[in-house]
Amino acid sequence: MSKKIVLFIGIIAVAVIGIIVLNDVQQESAVIDYEGQPFMGDESAPVSIVEFGDYKCPHCQDFNDNMVPIIHEELVKTGKAKFYFMNYPVIGPDSTSSAQFAETVYQELGNDIFWEFHQLLFDNQTTKTGQTNLFTDELMKDILAEVASPEETEQAMLAYSEGKWEAAFKKDVSTANRLGVTSTPTIYIDGKQFEGASMSDFIKAVEKAGSSGE
Repeated sequence: MSKKIVLFIGIIAVAVIGIIVLNDVQQESAVIDYEGQPFMGDESAPVSIVEFGDYKCPHCQDFNDNMVPIIHEELVKTGKAKFYFMNYPVIGPDSTSSAQFAETVYQELGNDIFWEFHQLLFDNQTTKTGQTNLFTDELMKDILAEVASPEETEQAMLAYSEGKWEAAFKKDVSTANRLGVTSTPTIYIDGKQFEGASMSDFIKAVEKAGSSGE
């Protein structure tokens, strides 16, 4: 065997090893701090799913309306996973204000009211005539009043005006930036970004994460 052939084979071997190592690095799970985040499911569920979303994003609304109910039924209710939501506003100024208000609702009124309010924000993303809604403070107050008492609504409004959302909101955005999130919705399953094409792929990814963690 000539020296040229040996050298060529050696170069290929190094390249293959490099690709394998690179893939292993890419498959490493990112560390995500879920402490203090709203979630659905049993806290002891083995797999953590997180959506980075924007209340003004139509793709997030579609994910919320069509995918989240399946996730809840097939994965959350069965105890296979818990589902978190973190804010990453990218559409416009009221993407940010609605995220900050939702953070306030969670901090002040708890997990259950948060998820009801979360759903109503997506329901009110557009008007009945299909026009884009502007999430003003008054509109968000009216939306919250559908699921909270007058006293709770005023409590949340005061906390919002005092900026009590700030630390939690900054934590969400910082986490998204650290992970390299650039669009919404972006989904992570146990620290790995989901890049599948179907709900079947999603369920398989969750089940794989659950089995690898056993």
